Amino acid sequence: ADSTRPSALPALTKGGLVAASRSLAIEYASRGVRVNAVSLGVIKTPGHDPASYDGLEALHPLGRVGEITDVVDAILYLERATFVTGETLHVDGGQAAGR
Repeated sequence: ADSTRPSALPALTKGGLVAASRSLAIEYASRGVRVNAVSLGVIKTPGHDPASYDGLEALHPLGRVGEITDVVDAILYLERATFVTGETLHVDGGQAAGR
């Protein structure tokens, strides 16, 4: 939206993945297959320079960068939630809700 960095391609890609997961959820539901998506905010990984975390924390309303355990917990929730399909679970510290 008002990013100073190019964001059209990532937004298009995420939108396409969300649409595909919803469509697949409907297509395969009658076969007992559930399809969900997990949309991540910034997650601490070895690929991130730890010095960048202070600036990245400001992007998230919760005021912190996500941990790998946050992602694992979300995926385990979806695995156990057998009546959930066609959903996108945002694991982003509130970023998708807006700031």
